[in-house]
Amino acid sequence: MESMQAIREVMAWITALNLGILLFSTAVLAVAGAPIKRLHARMFDLSESDLSRAYFQYLAQYKIAFLVFNLVPYLALHIVG
Repeated sequence: MESMQAIREVMAWITALNLGILLFSTAVLAVAGAPIKRLHARMFDLSESDLSRAYFQYLAQYKIAFLVFNLVPYLALHIVG
């Protein structure tokens, strides 16, 4: 079962890296959301309320993808092995 251990280790790193990206994105938007909104509003000609909605949608979709494709398979591998 050495290959199962290798798969678990890879999944652990993938999960950790994606969690880091999710937490970093959330922190950046929470701390520096206003300047980022102003920059993106000028770049893409969008209102700040549209950008707030887009940022929320991005974080929500990333979190769902993280749970479905990273965390749940990682936990399943630990349960099986």
